Amino acid sequence: MKKPILPNEERRSIKIELRAQEDGSPTIKGHAAVFNSASELLNGDFREIILPGAFTDCLKTDDVRALFNHNPDNILGRTSAGTLRLSEDETGLAIEIDPPETTCGHDLQISMKRGDIKEMSFGFSIGEGGDEWTRDPDGSGNWTRTISKIERLYDVSPVTYPAYPETDCAIRSLDKIKAERMPIYNDLEARKMRLQMEAVL
Repeated sequence: MKKPILPNEERRSIKIELRAQEDGSPTIKGHAAVFNSASELLNGDFREIILPGAFTDCLKTDDVRALFNHNPDNILGRTSAGTLRLSEDETGLAIEIDPPETTCGHDLQISMKRGDIKEMSFGFSIGEGGDEWTRDPDGSGNWTRTISKIERLYDVSPVTYPAYPETDCAIRSLDKIKAERMPIYNDLEARKMRLQMEAVL
């Protein structure tokens, strides 16, 4: 059973790796998010930047699960059990998962050793005031979404497909910003055209 996507949930992905601890036991380690680093162009017209401290509050309150492919039947760890450890460092949201001795845990390790699985996705939601949209100054018409606070962190998940399919919430948010600001941009364009016409005359 695939975990249903909640109304405000979004997912993003980044690379991870399988390592051995000092006692030889395996651990999945890496970062689920990187601070101050622009994402790829999403939906064809916006990028995201996550600011340091964006996870501070939710890490204190959320009982986050580690899943495989966001499937709750394939649980790999949990913060309340100590088998999933999350923290913010200078790079971003650092993760450590102690994979279980289950079929899913063993199969995942094999797939990671082979290089078949090497990215992690995380599910999150943003509350009011947790992000800010700005128009890129390069004339491209693109936008940048700067995320300052993650309201809920639902899960981190090694995934087969590390794409960005769940961007509906971000798109709706961007559409709202465009609708609110479009009169301003239209007015600026009209004034620009008038000045150009006056210059010609």
